[in-house]
Amino acid sequence: MDWNSRNTNFNALIKQLFHGRGWKNRADAALELGLLKDARAVNLLCRALESERDPGVLNNIIEALGRIGDPKATLRIIDKLKEEIDNFKNNKLEFDKLKVIIIIESLKKIKDKRALPFISIFLNSSTEELKLLVEQAFDEIEPDWRRIVDKERQEKSIQDIFKVNL
Repeated sequence: MDWNSRNTNFNALIKQLFHGRGWKNRADAALELGLLKDARAVNLLCRALESERDPGVLNNIIEALGRIGDPKATLRIIDKLKEEIDNFKNNKLEFDKLKVIIIIESLKKIKDKRALPFISIFLNSSTEELKLLVEQAFDEIEPDWRRIVDKERQEKSIQDIFKVNL
């Protein structure tokens, strides 16, 4: 695919992401943008992440951001993770496990250490699948994390060990 046709496709997908009639069109556009792995889409996908309300479309946007792998998306994805954690804490509701899994997978692909304090909450999860996924994310992002935790654990929590000033 030459640059002009790739650029035309990119622009059509962005238009579909923001103005697609049905949720399926917007979700497909987000998925396709992720498959393109074009860093130009990151800021626009982050904007769509803030304005989109459909859970399926949101999941595809988060997945697309992970596939692109640009650390600029980390904080926006973490905001979505915080929403899930807040929903669980404040309303005593079950969190959206699928969304949390997609978020952790995306953060794992981005490999930004700023995500560690936020995903570390799930290291003690009662769900074995979630706990294993977080351990894998830690292995990707900070391969030496177990040694760091063992060394620092006497004085600090895991969240404090990997705390990054935002």
